[in-house]
Amino acid sequence: MERTNGDNPLHRMPPASLEQIIPELRDAIGPVILISGVGLLLLTMTNRLGRAIDRARLLKHELSARIGHEREQTLAQVAILYRRAKIIRLSITLAATSAALAAVLIMTLFVTALFQLPEGFLIGLIFVACMASLFASLVAFICDINLSLHALKLELEGVAPEAEKNGGE
Repeated sequence: MERTNGDNPLHRMPPASLEQIIPELRDAIGPVILISGVGLLLLTMTNRLGRAIDRARLLKHELSARIGHEREQTLAQVAILYRRAKIIRLSITLAATSAALAAVLIMTLFVTALFQLPEGFLIGLIFVACMASLFASLVAFICDINLSLHALKLELEGVAPEAEKNGGE
């Protein structure tokens, strides 16, 4: 059976007017701001990843000159830096996914407004997925911060007990 333009639901609906799309533009402001904020988080995360990688490379070069306890300590720091890099990569991936979902949310808002489709559930689902991805990214970022503090503790071993006596953590 051949379809005609009358069979296509998109051709039966009148196109949305500017007055109908303007509320969707207002609704899209939130996700646009979210994308901007996530972009700043991504900048911070990629800087942290670069610093962890640079530090791991530096320690690798120093490894041949270290022996005994210092060598073990350096290897432990390298292991922590590798774990941190993997966690930061996960955090970056989740943050980028959140930004991508925000972009999908914006597109969905406009398509549903343009074709006057009742897709509230889909929009809500995309928004929840966007926020869940951002939340998971921030949790991973906090894990990285904690690991970096652990690496610092290893590096300052011997100095840290004196700092703790003087009010440090």
